[in-house]
Amino acid sequence: MSLSFDLPLILAAAFVSSASPGPATLAIADTAMQAGRRSGLALAAGVVTGSLAWSIAAALGLAAVMAASAWMLEVMRYCGGAYLLYLACKSARSALRGTADPERVAVEVSPSRAYATGLALHLTNPKAILFFGSLYTLGLSPRTSPAELILVIAAVGLQSAAIFTGYALLFSHGRIAQAYRRLRRWFDGAFALLFAGAGLRMLTTRLPT
Repeated sequence: MSLSFDLPLILAAAFVSSASPGPATLAIADTAMQAGRRSGLALAAGVVTGSLAWSIAAALGLAAVMAASAWMLEVMRYCGGAYLLYLACKSARSALRGTADPERVAVEVSPSRAYATGLALHLTNPKAILFFGSLYTLGLSPRTSPAELILVIAAVGLQSAAIFTGYALLFSHGRIAQAYRRLRRWFDGAFALLFAGAGLRMLTTRLPT
């Protein structure tokens, strides 16, 4: 069967974007080490859901509509940057407290809340919709059928799920979790700086329109 699009090119570009360190992978690593595998996988599922939502939106042409509406992207940019700074403050408070109350930690990173965090991280990232828009523009052609488009969305979604759940499984590994417990304040301090840096970068970087 001959396809009207370059699937390897699309998957390679999506792999680089998903696997590269960023706010989503930082949050997955932080949650997996702090709360364990279940919450880490839940946060990864939220990220995958957000990624799938933007992928479908881009496939339907909404990426071009949003790119033409600069104010929508600006609102998303400010929301996303503010949310990352909120996560930075949470990590900084945890680092300053030292040993936190286990019950408080369990509430803060319960699976349902972890899923919502992952979803919010991706839905408030305007670069995601722009990435998928450019990705499909690059790899698809006017001859691409609806069935082929569904195939692309499914393939990119499955690859993203494998990458993000892989991060959750990796960072919830026993030895890594033990290292986190021993060096918790240092880890939390590092995550605070990384989240703050990502948030400030999102707030100060002008998006292409």
